[in-house]
Amino acid sequence: MRLSTAFATWMSFASVAAMSSHAPTADGPVVFAPDAIPAGADDGAAVFTPDGATVYFMRGTGDGSTLMESRHRDGRWSPPTVAPFSGRWHDLDPAMAPGGSFLLFASNRPATPGDPPLDAVHGGKRHVGQGMNLWRVDWRGDHWSTPVRLPDVVNRCSLIASPSIAADGSLYFIGCAGPRGDFALLRSPYRDGRYATPRVVALGDADATIRDPAIAPDGSFIVVSVKHAAQQPYRLAIAFRTPTGWSALQDLGDAVNGGKENMGAQLGPDHHTLYFYSDRPAAGAQASAAWNNGHDHIWQVSLTPWLDAHAGHGR
Repeated sequence: MRLSTAFATWMSFASVAAMSSHAPTADGPVVFAPDAIPAGADDGAAVFTPDGATVYFMRGTGDGSTLMESRHRDGRWSPPTVAPFSGRWHDLDPAMAPGGSFLLFASNRPATPGDPPLDAVHGGKRHVGQGMNLWRVDWRGDHWSTPVRLPDVVNRCSLIASPSIAADGSLYFIGCAGPRGDFALLRSPYRDGRYATPRVVALGDADATIRDPAIAPDGSFIVVSVKHAAQQPYRLAIAFRTPTGWSALQDLGDAVNGGKENMGAQLGPDHHTLYFYSDRPAAGAQASAAWNNGHDHIWQVSLTPWLDAHAGHGR
């Protein structure tokens, strides 16, 4: 996604992912709100309030991205406007708490007002203004609070992004780990009002490049983007919690994984509809739409075939 090209560059490593090829099949994904949301820019990472009446997503702005807001009224989605807590900095990767009480997002905004945007520092190199840390806004009944940066136990380096929140408060995200600061899928439990030290999530092959987690509220499954090799596109895959850890990743198949990238996984309010972004082309009546221009757009697909198959195996 051109929104996060710089971030993806710093976090890109060759990998081989071990994934099961015995996944169910599903109908192909459809564009989310095609008459209201898609535009001549990159869109992605859609999250919803619990009632499904408001969506927040990121939109490309040329050299960065902004978080947008749209409300469902009178049977249709309103024209997107800039979210009240965004619009100045490079903001991306929104994640809604399952109960809707707060929202997390990644941003290059400075920790101290008046300072310049956060730089990305990795491998001994500094990339001006291209850092990312996680921030939080709380819902105050009729408005969002002022953004607050998450503590250093989470924002432990200058490239932290892609949050996803479980119902118990546990935070899954992509961040730095190990002595070299390699990027990995991490989990930080939430206990007594504080985040605990993040630990690497043992998911997929040891050499897999895993990005953009979407954790089920009850922690029973997780959807991620996985790269098989540096030159290949990210593909969406699902894994299930087992008594001993996570199952093997199941690729969601070619019907779901189209285009050059499939990223930004988020679960909808029903917890089984997957929203993600892809540059795949639209077909049929939408093939001639002005927004069908090779940019990333928000797509949705039901995970029911995979969830039902897993439930059937457990009986």
